[in-house]
Amino acid sequence: MDLTIFLFLLQDGLTNGAIYALLGLALVLVFSVTRVILIPQGEFVAFGGLAFALLSTGKVPSLIYVSLGTSLAALALDLWHLRGSWQGASLMRAVAWRMALPVITALATLALAGPHTLLLINALLALGMVAPLGPGIYRIAFEPLAEASVLTLLITAVGVHLALEGLGLLIFGAEGFRAPPLSSAQIAAGPLTISGQSVAIFAVTALVMLALWQVFSRTLTGKALRATAINRTGARLVGISATRAGAQAFGIAAAIGALSGVLIAPVTTLYYDTGFIIGLKGFVAAILGALTSFPLTVLAAGAVGLAESLTAFFASDFKDIVVFSLILPVLLLRSLRHARAEDEE
Repeated sequence: MDLTIFLFLLQDGLTNGAIYALLGLALVLVFSVTRVILIPQGEFVAFGGLAFALLSTGKVPSLIYVSLGTSLAALALDLWHLRGSWQGASLMRAVAWRMALPVITALATLALAGPHTLLLINALLALGMVAPLGPGIYRIAFEPLAEASVLTLLITAVGVHLALEGLGLLIFGAEGFRAPPLSSAQIAAGPLTISGQSVAIFAVTALVMLALWQVFSRTLTGKALRATAINRTGARLVGISATRAGAQAFGIAAAIGALSGVLIAPVTTLYYDTGFIIGLKGFVAAILGALTSFPLTVLAAGAVGLAESLTAFFASDFKDIVVFSLILPVLLLRSLRHARAEDEE
């Protein structure tokens, strides 16, 4: 392997690592706030990428109706919870919170979808279809189990993953799709040629991380999420709704997943079940970041991407095995530390 090949592998590894970083950040956020290991994160990736690819061909994805149906089901549960105490203001807030984004997205999709629609508009429409799924799924599947054990929540997450995977097969079919690149530019950097799509992936990843940092450090919503992640009981005592925080965390995770799907749809053929493996690699990065640290998760995602790229060159059949094996030393170390803590107690 010469320097040129190494640079190509480095580029591929860092590009993949940027995607895994986004997914890892979403997984860490959801787990910190809700204690849910979000196995369905991969389905958000697949749904976002497939919706973007279909919109790029001028077709209207059936996902808009799934988004509307999920939001309606969540709204029905909200209204049932509020039964007997309905007031005009609370009713309007509930309807706006659940239905505004999916309805606007559905109307915009039906009005704008076509073979000549700008890729940026298609990307925004795909995000608008997937983002409401997060709060809706949280309300339907996880909010009633908010005080359950982590194992119960994990089993529920697996069930939601299987349901969404089957739904993906139903609405997208078994055929694979690929979207046009967001940028067709080619940048020469010595012996290395950097594609415009890779630049777009790095730029969007950096912007998302910057936006998340701004939200968590400067907004009341972000501070409420941080407080809930640090201490759910303490946050509840000072008036922060753990339920609202969980829904917001799921919404952010769904939007990040859809954005990741939009970014990778031009560089790989996506199928209804493609997101599962991609989500698992983001989960590896989150585990390496101890499911608590955002900076460590980003660094771990870069390491996962590089390990995958280098292993694919030397032994492509074993690349997934090597990537998933990265968590074994971390789990072993954590188990030894936990055992020592129990002995000391």
